[in-house]
Amino acid sequence: METVDKARIHATERELVPRLFVRAMFGMVMICLTMVAIYRWMDGPVQYTAPEAPVVIEKTLFLEGAMSGAAKVFAEDGTLIAEYSPEEGGFLSGMWRVLQRERTKARVDLDGPVIVRARENNRLEIFDPSTGWGADLMGFGADNSAAFARLLN
Repeated sequence: METVDKARIHATERELVPRLFVRAMFGMVMICLTMVAIYRWMDGPVQYTAPEAPVVIEKTLFLEGAMSGAAKVFAEDGTLIAEYSPEEGGFLSGMWRVLQRERTKARVDLDGPVIVRARENNRLEIFDPSTGWGADLMGFGADNSAAFARLLN
């Protein structure tokens, strides 16, 4: 019995991916890029942003985090609201790191407050007044959003 050392491919190297498919994929990418470029060139509005709704609850908080995942949250007057272990505070600590990066880029004080808002449409958001950066927390999942919701109570 004879052993075969080569893989059993019945097509030549040129035919593994037909040239027509490669051209079609390249064409689709170019069409998408062209459509986006034209839309942005015509000043098309940004869509699929969170809908605006009245603010129900708003708190000014100070976040303090660590690379281990531990986090502390302080009220405006400096009292400790919550302290999380590395297992519990991962998302809060992650947000603290994002804030540190944004504040470093903007060259503002790293220890400034953040505003956490609950809106009428059940959406939570975090906003940094020193940089203008903000995020809709719904996009991070229910558990992570709930970590900030508990701070508003």
